[in-house]
Amino acid sequence: MGETDRRKFLAVAGTGAAAGVVGLTAGPAGASTRRSANSAQETVVAYVHDHHSSELTLLVGEREVVVHDRDLVVRILNAAGGQ
Repeated sequence: MGETDRRKFLAVAGTGAAAGVVGLTAGPAGASTRRSANSAQETVVAYVHDHHSSELTLLVGEREVVVHDRDLVVRILNAAGGQ
């Protein structure tokens, strides 16, 4: 994702992207989730380009991290809702 595309995405997504991530923090009922010592300390935006794939791009501050995790992609899509 180029710098211009990233800025456009962030401008369009705004607080909507952050609001969609709120539902992800709960996790499964009864599960105890703890942050690791090296977890992100800055704003993180999750970008799913293809809802059929397991690829997830995380925009972390000025960095871009690509993760392949189908379960996480499905949880994000479910939290975001849709038609």
